Amino acid sequence: MNPDLKTRLKTIFGNPAWVCFTWFGMTAGVSMLATPLRFSAETITRSIALDVGRVVFAGLNKAEFVALIILLVLIRFSDRARKLWAMAFVLAAILIAQGTWLLPELAARTDLIIAGIEPEPSIAHGAYSIMELTKLGLLFYMGYRSMNLLTDGRHQTR
Repeated sequence: MNPDLKTRLKTIFGNPAWVCFTWFGMTAGVSMLATPLRFSAETITRSIALDVGRVVFAGLNKAEFVALIILLVLIRFSDRARKLWAMAFVLAAILIAQGTWLLPELAARTDLIIAGIEPEPSIAHGAYSIMELTKLGLLFYMGYRSMNLLTDGRHQTR
């Protein structure tokens, strides 16, 4: 392999930006695009849309934990650790809250609706949405910041 290409690939894949932007796209695609469209389809009942949503969001949460682990490893071994740890901690807290509190509560509500029972009002959906938007904002900022750190590193003399 060309040494210059090897250095470029190491620089690109060693930068946390690619994980942030991939994760951003995955989350935005499911949360902001696929979910609203699923509920607008005329031939899908509310129960089916909710059941599919439960499975999709459980899968998304697992994929996001994989992305978080990769991101934490890249941050740890990059020279950007101090600048990104706090935001990575907030991302981890959001994922833990979604996976241990919100998704189980929303799944239980889905079970009630499928059984024909309309559940009492809850803050779970609103809280999940706020956390999702916060997560997307953090991922975009972390990706942007990581790209800036990459270009800043090129202009510094050592």
